[in-house]
Amino acid sequence: MGGDHGPVVTVAAAAQALARHASLELVLVGDEPTLKQALAGNGLAAHARVSIEHATQVVEMHEKPSSALRSKRESSMRKAIDQVKDGRAMACVSAGNTGALMAIARFVLKTLPGIDRPAICATLPGKLKSTHVLDLGANVDSTSEELFRFAVMGAVLAEAVDNRDKPTVALLNIGEEEIKGNDRVKQTALLLENSPLNYIGFVEGDDIFAGKVDVIVCDGFVGNVALKASEGVARMLGDIAKEEFTRTLMTKLGALFARPALKALKDRADPRNYNGASLVGLRGIVIKSHGSADAFSFAHAIDVAVLETEKAVPERISHLLEELLAGSDAS
Repeated sequence: MGGDHGPVVTVAAAAQALARHASLELVLVGDEPTLKQALAGNGLAAHARVSIEHATQVVEMHEKPSSALRSKRESSMRKAIDQVKDGRAMACVSAGNTGALMAIARFVLKTLPGIDRPAICATLPGKLKSTHVLDLGANVDSTSEELFRFAVMGAVLAEAVDNRDKPTVALLNIGEEEIKGNDRVKQTALLLENSPLNYIGFVEGDDIFAGKVDVIVCDGFVGNVALKASEGVARMLGDIAKEEFTRTLMTKLGALFARPALKALKDRADPRNYNGASLVGLRGIVIKSHGSADAFSFAHAIDVAVLETEKAVPERISHLLEELLAGSDAS
């Protein structure tokens, strides 16, 4: 029921995901009459792998997380996460209020042993390959120990979903030199250097989309600012290109000849191909879709949930963290 478009998008995305995954079963949580209408409109009215759980409340996009957690126990968001807790579902996908989703998921599912705070991890496109970046806004102020745990979770995610052996891990900093950065970043670097993770050092902001590293770690304040700034630059460049290519007859002709290259550029950098951020560190799989996602984009978020389920990501994170903490205690 969440996001900018609600069931118009999410149910259409469900149809796409069901067609791609033969064993996938979906529980749509929300207002039953609305969902039935959307299912009928997408040819899913009698689909054997789709069911509905009615919810009388909806968490609004502007609602405070504390309010949603306290007063929306019958919301579609809460009921969807309850499905994961009770084992009736293996993952939850939502385009709703990010803060409320994180708060409710953390309260209901709890965090994995050794994890104090979950993190938001997204896959971003890169010139050479995609990169997992975390945290992107769940924690605006993190300790060095928490950043270290983010690195562990990011490495497991990259290894599991991308099949990358010993994924490279880097810390986002204001410079690549060891003397750069604040004490928290420097202390995190020491923890990573003394761990079995494939830590390669510091990277700067212009390395995020270079695709040279598998995992980039930062606190949520820095990560969210970097993400929103990059989204703003992408929109600006797109708007400028559109203006310039339509300015005169000659530029319109140029756009016609450049269409194949422009389409290839769009396909490579299309954010819809990377939709679906993981709320890592929880005792269950929760995927956050962008609120403005269309059906294609939301279906990709469902794909992410399917893949993380198949790869048992929470269990793998817990296992690696247990090994690292045991090694640390022994030393």
